Amino acid sequence: MIDLFLLAGVHGGDRHGDALRDTVDYAVAAEDAGFDGVWLAEHHFLTYGACPSAVALAAYVLGRTRRITVGTAAAILPARHPVALAEETALLAAVAGDRFELGVGRGGPWVDLEVLGTGLPRYTEGFAESLDLLLEWLSGARRVGADGVAHRFRPVRVVPRPTTPPRVRIAATTAASVDVAAARGLPLLLGMHAAPAEHRVLLDRYAAYTGGTVPPPAVAHLAYVADTVDQARAAVHAPLRAWLARTAEYVRLDGADGTGRDPDAYADRLVDLHPVGDAGLCVERLRRSREITGAGRLLLAVEAGGDRGRTLDCIARLAEEVLPFVR
Repeated sequence: MIDLFLLAGVHGGDRHGDALRDTVDYAVAAEDAGFDGVWLAEHHFLTYGACPSAVALAAYVLGRTRRITVGTAAAILPARHPVALAEETALLAAVAGDRFELGVGRGGPWVDLEVLGTGLPRYTEGFAESLDLLLEWLSGARRVGADGVAHRFRPVRVVPRPTTPPRVRIAATTAASVDVAAARGLPLLLGMHAAPAEHRVLLDRYAAYTGGTVPPPAVAHLAYVADTVDQARAAVHAPLRAWLARTAEYVRLDGADGTGRDPDAYADRLVDLHPVGDAGLCVERLRRSREITGAGRLLLAVEAGGDRGRTLDCIARLAEEVLPFVR
């Protein structure tokens, strides 16, 4: 499966609403062009990504499309109550069937946890407990209660109750998150910060935990296609660096700003790792990624050109020049 990975990035000024409306248009264009799905990112309080609720935006995109899978990559579980997220997931599963897929992640030690009232322990120790509660709610059980450290309540009726458990993936960048996913047999979402060989290390850890069984992961890639490699790199050079510079807006709970990544060096790394080039290079790198990781879904982040027109053109060209040869 070949999907888009949409971050609703704000490129220039404070066009938050425009970024979200463009994201919907990119999703519709993806369906029209023949992609298999779209995955929506979630961020709070920064313009690197303007979507604060991937589930809410997914609901809208499901209503605007008819065929494609719509997933979250990823809903930040420590910032949410797992029952509220599970109820919304069950709702979308009821009205959209198997077209919705929930990806959840641990996120980071950001100020989000302070503002939204969940606190640092939900990130450091509470992720597995929250995940288990979410999974139990989606399991088809008629009533669910909790008696944990982070969540404690009497059994209540599950409404709407899923007849089939919705698909859930775990976004993993660390061994700890891989272990949580492997213990529950959940497939992984692997980010575009790492090379396929680095992803293979995490997948081998998963296999060691389970005795060899590894569900096909979804693997994210930056993607941009042009007539030549030089043209593709030139097109994304400035806008990608400016976009990544917006990650400095992250605020840690300890008061520090940013992620610690240098945007120039990170942009160069992403372009060197991923399918940014002519169609031949894009096909080669995606095939190589799938060969190494066993990816069941390849997620293509197409907004690096920093412009609506360029992004729509990139979607169309990837569909015409790359997808047939990767499939």
